[in-house]
Amino acid sequence: MKNILFFIIILLSINSSLKAQKSNLDSTNIALLDEIIVSANRLPVSLKQNPGNISIVNESTLSLMPRAIAIDEALRLVPGIRIDNQNDGERVHISIRGQGILTERGLRGIGVIIDGIPLNDPSGFAPDLYDIDWGTVKNIEVLRGPYASLYGGSGAGGVLYITTQNGNAKPFGGFISQTAGSNAFAKTLIQLNGKNKNMDYRISVSRTRGNGSRDHQSYWGNILYEKINFYPTKKIKITQIVSHSDYFQQNPEGLNLQQLRENPKQANPDARPFNEYQKTNRTTLGLIGKFSINKKQDLQLTAYLRPWRYKETSNKAAEYSSYASPGINMQYNVHLGNSKIMNNLSIGGDFKWQNINMFKLKSAANPNRKESIDETNLETDTLLANQIVSQNSVGVYFIYQMEMRKFNFTGSIRYDAINNRLTDKMMALNTPTMSKIFYQTSARLGISYNFNDAFTGFVNWSQGYIPPSTEELANNPVAYYGFNTHLVSATSNSTEIGFRGFAGNKFYYEITGFVMYTENDFFRFKQRGRGNQEVFYGNAGNSVRKGIEIYFMYQILKNLNLQLAYTYANYKYTSATIDPVYTDTTYVLTTPPAPGQWLPNSPKHQLYAEAVYSINKNLKVNFAVEYQSKWAIYTDANAYAGKLNPLTYQNWQKGFTLFHAGISYLLKIGKFKGECSIFTRNFTNVEYMAFTEPDPDGNSYQPGSDREIFGSIKMNF
Repeated sequence: MKNILFFIIILLSINSSLKAQKSNLDSTNIALLDEIIVSANRLPVSLKQNPGNISIVNESTLSLMPRAIAIDEALRLVPGIRIDNQNDGERVHISIRGQGILTERGLRGIGVIIDGIPLNDPSGFAPDLYDIDWGTVKNIEVLRGPYASLYGGSGAGGVLYITTQNGNAKPFGGFISQTAGSNAFAKTLIQLNGKNKNMDYRISVSRTRGNGSRDHQSYWGNILYEKINFYPTKKIKITQIVSHSDYFQQNPEGLNLQQLRENPKQANPDARPFNEYQKTNRTTLGLIGKFSINKKQDLQLTAYLRPWRYKETSNKAAEYSSYASPGINMQYNVHLGNSKIMNNLSIGGDFKWQNINMFKLKSAANPNRKESIDETNLETDTLLANQIVSQNSVGVYFIYQMEMRKFNFTGSIRYDAINNRLTDKMMALNTPTMSKIFYQTSARLGISYNFNDAFTGFVNWSQGYIPPSTEELANNPVAYYGFNTHLVSATSNSTEIGFRGFAGNKFYYEITGFVMYTENDFFRFKQRGRGNQEVFYGNAGNSVRKGIEIYFMYQILKNLNLQLAYTYANYKYTSATIDPVYTDTTYVLTTPPAPGQWLPNSPKHQLYAEAVYSINKNLKVNFAVEYQSKWAIYTDANAYAGKLNPLTYQNWQKGFTLFHAGISYLLKIGKFKGECSIFTRNFTNVEYMAFTEPDPDGNSYQPGSDREIFGSIKMNF
């Protein structure tokens, strides 16, 4: 509370004679949208003529993040996407149009590209988003729907194309920011940037920590990010990137209904004595070269290496993993035509490798353990698994784009081969290996026509596929080691139609309707005696997803800006074709989903609206409302139908409405300019559920935070 009072005093003590600075929320933001070039399509195209949906998150929206530590803050105004911040930190679950909703850890079927470097491994799995400091992001492009023809299995549900800030215009500059608030939250961020002749640079370092809103939910994280752009000639740009992230997150686990009624803030009884947590330590080295051969040809090369270590503890096992993940991308572009018609062609390839050394030791409880942020846990000398997973993937793609004045056509096709190989080191005399190979061809066709600034229509057909990822293959329901050999890829076909437009500098909108058919969709289950964190996957059959996504930005007055994102989602299983192994009650504590069931964690209605009012050029206030309707929890057909004990299984989770508000002030103290702000999340103190999962044991509920208040101050130099 003392920190909050300190920030209030700063706000009230600012002299009104301080020099005015330009607001981030004047009408030029909508005008600038008209000039945006979309890069996530791998062939640049203007936002106005993009032949498919696209959401652009700019610096104005990013500047209003209360804590700037997690992607749920950054993408709050993007329709079609659902983010569950289950641990009040950076550990989140993300789904786009229902793809990725059942992922236990990380992102599945969603491509993540940071400054041109992919985060996804050869199977398309992105382990987390800890490498990104959201306080240094410049903009985010979000492609919603299957983009496998561009990014393979990692683009099955959509793509997050994240660009961080570059160097400043002056030789030396930067900023320092400090944020503090509820639940012992604190974040310090320092950034240095500048420009000198033919290069610009940026380096940032941040430290974050917090206790979370529940017991055993503490976390801390350190992020270092260095980015240098070299321009040796007018035709060459080379970007060099070094990043390092170190993140620790306690895991309180979900609660069952009885525990929820007793105390919604408690951790699952297993979490504290076993000290359940996840620890990630990762470094990324990247190099990107863009070469303009001539006016008609250019070439881009990307190379990176990502070594990292991971540890996860549970009430059954402590898992240790070390990774080495290199990758290369090459893309050659040809531009032919004139002012009337332009033909752009690209041919490219993605090559990824990953080697994982992993072993598991049996866990033991410490009932006398005193709660603290530490990495100690009791382990026995019982080795449960000791294996090496080697992966490689090759993706070759071709893109054709035609621009004919107001008409734009884009087509792409891609072929992927993903090889997974596992060596079991526990059987040294006759070391067995097993392989799982996935092949897939995917395509996309999209057209748009720009009738005028107020109306551009587009139609898009695309294919997607989600191969079983590293996590899903390695979690074998019949043993602690080996692959789950029963899994096959989920494939989808999607058609969307939409339109977007501008009304001067006052209004921008985009409306998209889609239908997506998926075969061999996934479901989750657990096995007796394998612990809370051991989650397994099977192919459930088919599903259909239908939805409408609406976004608009409206400059109501010169100093009043409104943004709104709404999603209508109708996601259901349509048929069940289950491998018999998943119905064997010897191993599985679940019944596969039945036709007509709603997919879990998919509210029918989602809405986020945010208004920003600039009182003057220095002072602005913002108010937001967040709404989600009820959603289904379980894939288990018996739980869904209410045939199981209602004291343990409650399938439908009621929705919620939250209200948020903030105030910020641009300031100048001597030669230094900056901003101070106060944000309140859930200021009406609503009790709500932040995350549910289809847990066969009934430990499905993770409550959200009460009212939280955060204050920050940022000074530029």
